Amino acid sequence: MNKGIDVLDVVKHAAIRPRHNLNLLSQNEVQSLMQSSESSYQLFRACALAVLNTGSRSDDGIGLLETYADFDIKLLPQSRGFKLLLSNAPAGAFVDGKMVQGIQEHLFATLRDVVYCHKYIRVQKKGEVLSGDVYTDIVFRILRNADVVRSNYVPNLVVCWGGHSISRSEYDFSKEVGYELGLRKLDVATGCGIGAMKGPMKGAALGLAKQQVKNGRYIGLSEPGIIAAESPNALVNELVILPDIEKRLEAFVRLAHAIIVFPGGAGTAEEILYILSILMQPENQHIQLPLVFACAEKDKAYFQSLDLFLRECLGNEVSKYYQIISEGPEIVAKKVKQGVMKVHKHRRLLQQAYGFNWDLKIPITLQQPFYPSHGSMAALELRNDTPKDQLCVNLRAAFSGIVAGNVKPEGVEQIKKHGPYRLNADKKIAVLLDKLLREFVEQGRMSLSGDAYKPSFEVNMQ
Repeated sequence: MNKGIDVLDVVKHAAIRPRHNLNLLSQNEVQSLMQSSESSYQLFRACALAVLNTGSRSDDGIGLLETYADFDIKLLPQSRGFKLLLSNAPAGAFVDGKMVQGIQEHLFATLRDVVYCHKYIRVQKKGEVLSGDVYTDIVFRILRNADVVRSNYVPNLVVCWGGHSISRSEYDFSKEVGYELGLRKLDVATGCGIGAMKGPMKGAALGLAKQQVKNGRYIGLSEPGIIAAESPNALVNELVILPDIEKRLEAFVRLAHAIIVFPGGAGTAEEILYILSILMQPENQHIQLPLVFACAEKDKAYFQSLDLFLRECLGNEVSKYYQIISEGPEIVAKKVKQGVMKVHKHRRLLQQAYGFNWDLKIPITLQQPFYPSHGSMAALELRNDTPKDQLCVNLRAAFSGIVAGNVKPEGVEQIKKHGPYRLNADKKIAVLLDKLLREFVEQGRMSLSGDAYKPSFEVNMQ
């Protein structure tokens, strides 16, 4: 048994059916999911196990797969459709022998997305570059297939980013902000895990309930490389699994009518650098997309560190793209609501789509998947004389690799075999990057494990 993975019991055998759609699959789809040698089956098995492990506080994806090595899931065709047969599934997904309904919905959402992406989305070969329009079309079609993109909703979706490894006070603050958002009838989308991804949803559920809103939306966006470390929390009622981190991030910003960032770690820094790379583009200067960094006054350390890093690396002008608000949850929600209303007015005047922001220009380097490896990490140009928008893109890739080395199975295996990634940077960037990452470690933001944190990276000064 692996340390950090909670295993109390398993359910030896279980059979479940879809309740709504997905009653029919083609014979080709069924065959690929019934063959354990197929990549689609292996992907579905790994993602399904992560979904069934909801509630665990471990971020050890490899440990999860090893702990439940005997877990199996098969698809059985029947005259009325099909059912899923599970063996040795985590017992926490069941109550009195029956699977929790929300987890069951997440499991079939996982099946839907794995089938759709493998059968109807063009598989990109490593090293191949598609056009930006193709990447955006892929994201749109996945979201449309999941019924997340809707044309009959006025702008009211707030994307909330933040870490899974946060303090209790930071979690409570994110929940209080979510409550204030719910009182203002705003829906929430997050990375669907625990911590700052769960808090806003939990608070919004109470706020929307007080307003007697019956159809509140709690959208969770994930991807195969991260879902084991950030299993969907119980509040998520619309789960979508995108093929990779780039499409997941694009889905967030295309859906968002405002973005709130709560304290986090390297993954949250990656998300911030991603959205700043977009907002800094000249083509996007007219775009309305409020970006708020929110925290309690006593928990400002994360954003103080990050704000200094951003200003020193990208210039003081970068601060015009975001607001740091620490005056309280109600102030955060009021500012965000005002921003959403401006987005609504802006899109209505320009006849832009409410449900999917087609007009946002995303650099192709942010859309093409970045595959962290020792070679690709060392090749990143982290130099102060690099154009600021491109430096921001490169820094985002660096943090993406750091996250992979921390929690993604492929990245963790690379670190075990070849040692830490090496980032090459000029003196100024190297000092700033090293200082920021050390502060993250000191603040306890890099892992949920109780063990001493072992960095997945080294910064070499050039």
